[in-house]
Amino acid sequence: MATGILEQIGAQSAIADIAQKVVDGIRLTREDAIRLYNHDDLLAVGMLGEFARKRAAGPEKERYVYYIHNMHLNPTNFCVETCRFCSYANPGNNAYSWTVDQVLDAARGGVELGINEIHMVGGLNPICDLNYYEEVLAAIKKEFPHIHLKAMTAVEIEYLSNLEGITYAETLERLHKAGLDSMPGGGAEIFDEGVRAKMDVKKTPAHTWLEIHGIAHGMGLNTTATMLTGIGEVVENKVDHMLLLREQQDKSKGFMCFIPLKCYYEGTNIKDEVREPSHDDLLRDIAISRLVLDNFPHIKAYWIQLGEDLAQVALSFGADDLDGTILEEKITHAAGAKTPLQLAKERMEELIGKAGYTPVERDTVYNIKRVVDAPETNEKSLQDKVNSLLAASR
Repeated sequence: MATGILEQIGAQSAIADIAQKVVDGIRLTREDAIRLYNHDDLLAVGMLGEFARKRAAGPEKERYVYYIHNMHLNPTNFCVETCRFCSYANPGNNAYSWTVDQVLDAARGGVELGINEIHMVGGLNPICDLNYYEEVLAAIKKEFPHIHLKAMTAVEIEYLSNLEGITYAETLERLHKAGLDSMPGGGAEIFDEGVRAKMDVKKTPAHTWLEIHGIAHGMGLNTTATMLTGIGEVVENKVDHMLLLREQQDKSKGFMCFIPLKCYYEGTNIKDEVREPSHDDLLRDIAISRLVLDNFPHIKAYWIQLGEDLAQVALSFGADDLDGTILEEKITHAAGAKTPLQLAKERMEELIGKAGYTPVERDTVYNIKRVVDAPETNEKSLQDKVNSLLAASR
């Protein structure tokens, strides 16, 4: 496999030396990652990402692509923050804050459909304080003890800690005791302070976000990590973001997955100021994150944002996870995403199988629940898929 990838890249390629480092298992530098972003051969970058994915998975699992049967649950959309790229929070007369009983009713709907994870995040709302979330988590756990609760971003932890006047560790300990099983990676956005200032992001700077996740890891809580693009960042900002995550993972080792995200602009006033990520950009985010984040077990192609076609292609660029069935996603759709609100398990498996991979249903922490026999596929080649996607994005 190693000889094959070097031959495919070619000895005369401008990234031949980087390919050799990947094959030799040598950690990539900041300069390497920037060169990969600027290299004109997208497929070569993708091939390196796919090589790294296969090697990390091992020969028995190198064709595995994971998904989870889950639901998203958002208890409130009111937020004291005013990030310019957000269309979900503070929707005027449509603002809401659910009671504990309303949250339970929503959870029941998902449990009746067989979910095994609830992904819960919301706005920063003083009405929904730490006591409120303790009650919510405890109520869900009491009625559905088998459901994994992945909830509370680092942004929410920071806000609740400040509201309560206690440490991040104390806040996490109380939520963990109430039923918190793991944390999502939202709120990281781009760590660069210049970009954050332009987007009016006052919440949770890089050192705080990383500190909170490190504390969670130390308590045995696994988490995910994200990066939001299309908000005025440049390549160097993205690389530096990944390097900070890699450094934290070296220390605390609790990140399960990295999820590159893109901004949608409906309901915001930033579209004329920023460059919207192209399909090329999004595929490079997948491949390069796989190569730079060598200590992250999984890279996710978040189908809600990428769309089904691009998410399928991303599986050949280093991603090994499509996220979940979700049931109803509100945050990205509030900003104009036109993807479905949910996908049935059968559709998830079909997408993975037709991309040439083996669908694997997992739980939150990547324990395998079921390996699915994928149907034979005569789908067009990766080159053809990439060409058609890139043409559509121009």
